[in-house]
Amino acid sequence: MVQDRDINDSVHNVTTSIVDAADSAIPKSGTSQRKMSKPWWNKECQSSYREQRKLWGIFRRYPTTENLIAFKRARAIARRVRRHSQRESWIRYVSSITSSTTSQQLWRKVKAANSLYREFSIPILETANAVHSSPVEVANVIGHSFASVSSSDSYSAKFLATKNRSEQTPINFRCRQPLPYNCDFDMWELRKALSLAKNTSPGSDGITYDMLRHLSEDSLVSLLYLFNRIWREHVFPSQWQEAIVIPILKPGKDPKNPLHYRPIALTSCLCKTLERMVNARLVYQLEKNQCIPPFQSGFRKGRSTVDNILLLESQIRSAFVRRNHLVSIFFDIEKAYDRTWRYGILRTLFDYGLRGNLPLFIKMFLNFRSFKVRVGSILSSSFIQYEGVPQGSILSPTLFICHISPILSHLQPSVHGSLYVDDLQISCEGSSMRIIERRLQTAVNNLVTWCDANGHSISASKSCCVHFCRKRGLHPDPDIRIRNTSIPVVPDVRFLGVIFDRQLTFLPHILHLRRKCEKSLNILKVLSNTSWGADRTSLLRVYQSVILSRIDFGCVVYGSACKTTLRKLDPVHHNALRICCGAFRTSPVKSLYVICNQLPLALRRLKLSLYYHFKMSSLPSHPSQNINTSPSLRRLYSARPSFIRTFSERVKVFIEELGLHDLDVQQRNFIKFPPWNIPRFIYHNPFASYSKSNTCPIVLQRIFAFHRCQYEDYIPIYTDGSKGTGYVGCGVVSNDIRHSYRLDSSCSVYTAEAVAIYCALRLVETSSSRKFVVYTDSKSVLETLVHLDDKSHPIVIEIAGIICQLYSKGYDIKLCWIPSHVGILGNEQADSAARSATNPLQLAVPFEDIRRHILMLIHQTWQESWSLQINNKLHSVKPIIGEWPVFPVRRADVRLTRLRIGHTRFTHRHLLFGEGAPECPSCHVPYSIHHILIDCPVFDHHRRTFFHSSVLKLSDMVGETPHHNLFAFLRHIGLLHHI
Repeated sequence: MVQDRDINDSVHNVTTSIVDAADSAIPKSGTSQRKMSKPWWNKECQSSYREQRKLWGIFRRYPTTENLIAFKRARAIARRVRRHSQRESWIRYVSSITSSTTSQQLWRKVKAANSLYREFSIPILETANAVHSSPVEVANVIGHSFASVSSSDSYSAKFLATKNRSEQTPINFRCRQPLPYNCDFDMWELRKALSLAKNTSPGSDGITYDMLRHLSEDSLVSLLYLFNRIWREHVFPSQWQEAIVIPILKPGKDPKNPLHYRPIALTSCLCKTLERMVNARLVYQLEKNQCIPPFQSGFRKGRSTVDNILLLESQIRSAFVRRNHLVSIFFDIEKAYDRTWRYGILRTLFDYGLRGNLPLFIKMFLNFRSFKVRVGSILSSSFIQYEGVPQGSILSPTLFICHISPILSHLQPSVHGSLYVDDLQISCEGSSMRIIERRLQTAVNNLVTWCDANGHSISASKSCCVHFCRKRGLHPDPDIRIRNTSIPVVPDVRFLGVIFDRQLTFLPHILHLRRKCEKSLNILKVLSNTSWGADRTSLLRVYQSVILSRIDFGCVVYGSACKTTLRKLDPVHHNALRICCGAFRTSPVKSLYVICNQLPLALRRLKLSLYYHFKMSSLPSHPSQNINTSPSLRRLYSARPSFIRTFSERVKVFIEELGLHDLDVQQRNFIKFPPWNIPRFIYHNPFASYSKSNTCPIVLQRIFAFHRCQYEDYIPIYTDGSKGTGYVGCGVVSNDIRHSYRLDSSCSVYTAEAVAIYCALRLVETSSSRKFVVYTDSKSVLETLVHLDDKSHPIVIEIAGIICQLYSKGYDIKLCWIPSHVGILGNEQADSAARSATNPLQLAVPFEDIRRHILMLIHQTWQESWSLQINNKLHSVKPIIGEWPVFPVRRADVRLTRLRIGHTRFTHRHLLFGEGAPECPSCHVPYSIHHILIDCPVFDHHRRTFFHSSVLKLSDMVGETPHHNLFAFLRHIGLLHHI
């Protein structure tokens, strides 16, 4: 099928085989537009509507007053039945959203409930010559618009001359020397690529990722053979060069303009699988050779938009404390993705030193690209994409970054720049505006020159400039031009999702964020009701995904705003929590935090800031590693305490307060192993056929004894890790050798187990023997070794490196899992050594362990604050913050929530109307939940009836496990419906 045929024939055979198998096993849905059914329409609605139509027919034939009244009565009944059915159907639908609902089902219901599914309609387009309404015409007009963007006509005459002259010199990527990254792909790379793929829409061949994941072993071998043929023979299948493009209208744009549509390309999943394998090798080479500049943060492991945002904020803060100006320019590169010069990409790869199969595949991948536009079920004619990187492809972002990133090297040292894919920003600081203006104009001229030579165009009208300054007096704004067109100076700018204003108060950003979040609160209001609706867990999931994620984004940057500005976001947080748990409107906000188990926003910002700091510190290639606050700047901050410090200085204060200053974070190495040479490990498990819980320890001991007889030539080394209150230790035992080490208390038991194996292998390095078996009771560490990748635990990656070194030196190392605490002597000795460890091991702490430790410290801080709320009604019921079970019935959960918080409609509605608090007529004290449930003697008889005692605690009534007769008691005394 794939061995002796032409590449295109082989791809056709593979595609046909997969599609035929799918057709016989997977039913297909129709392509016709189905009429939207009404889920609330039932037999009652049908019969009432039939009766209405019947009486209408009678009245139309015999128009008497009696018949008119009968018809109107039937119409009113039918309307009432439909409204009742709609309400009941809506209640059932929303109430079906529970904590057991999967994420996919949850978001489908949320989108449907909020009418986020829009009915498809074919747009009517207007061009200079005509109006286009038929699907074929619309598809062709949009396709022509997309193709014109990437055509040579969109380039300037100056660049076209450069382009034609350069392309006359072919780039020779062929190389006789065997380079490691040009070797054939193996099955591990194929399986890894399939596991990373998300379930996206298929291309024109109709093959999905799920189909590829379910292929048999023989089919995967054939597919891998086909991929390696394409890789070696330098032939790219013609079927993969065409994409299906879906036009999506840009938000807020006129649907009649064909240029207002965004192309979403669907390409073959077979092709994208091979692309993902190639991209892994390309990224490895680029990162290993440091080809991408450090201030390019787009599509790089461990990097994010926050890097660039925080860099700019730190530069502005430093300028403010020096009492300088800082001018920043934010560029808009027009159609950068679609106009990328393909020859320029290949020239850049050649300059990076890439030769052989890898760059030749990319060259084939970029050639002869075409697409068809699909509108509904109609396809347009085929259009050629002459330039630009293909939309929807895995390789495209990496290739674009390779081409655009060298632009930063054309900035002079006095001008700082950063890139997030194509979002380019430069800034310059100084005390003289004339010097700043001259430096920035020089930088802009250099950038324009680079763009002219590489096919890009900077829009002066869409670019903008912000003059950041807090100096008093009048200061002229800079006049910087792009080809004699001034770049507009604006008071604020949205940069990578965060609005920067010229005085860096972040007030415009926070007000904009608050408006967006308040609008999104409507989603929660639709899904919730105090009597019915989704349960609290589901509502909190929606809140965290839709609203809280927006608040979290960039909070490490805008968290430097003053407290009064930051407090403007608190009402959004409070309203959302009140909706989720159904608390009464007068409930204290501290009670809302605890009842929903959600951190206050201030503590949440602190947690995320610490996360970012330590994550940044764990990446050796992160540019912030080389950016340190100078001593002179620290002295300035000390002399001018009113100035807000940079992030690195702000976070140091938090680290000192929480006692994290002694933590040394372990460095992550994403390029420890090349993707074509990931170490493969197996481990022995002589107990695979036995369950520890169902097997006698004696049997397990005998199984291990037999195993030792099989490997009696191998020296056994037993390892174990242990974690207790305030200590973490690991132990290594081998014959008469016993080593134990104490780790940092923030380390996890997983880290302790991994460090024990690491120490055992270090012990092997110093031995003259060559055969060893390392025994551990941590199956999770061994499984991580088996499925090793660049995201694995850093200690496990180090273990893999040591084992590879030992293999190369002739050592024979076996790894074996043994059950713990079943009487295996070596394991018990290693466990004892780990528990009694006192010798500290100087080892950095992995970021994931620090992350858990930070979360624990933040919760401790929150708990200390909550412990001081002794007058809070919820505190007497829930003194320890934690997750409590949620009632599946919304009405019962809301009632219980209000009883626990102590604020109900009966006891606190007077606060909303400015009235006096209601008093107990027998005790002459204001009504409270504690008084009603515990103190009031009027209800003693009822308490004995329902609770079999008149001496009760409020925590027994409404605590973590509420009394089963609580609601029956409240119903009996007539308060259940007034909560």
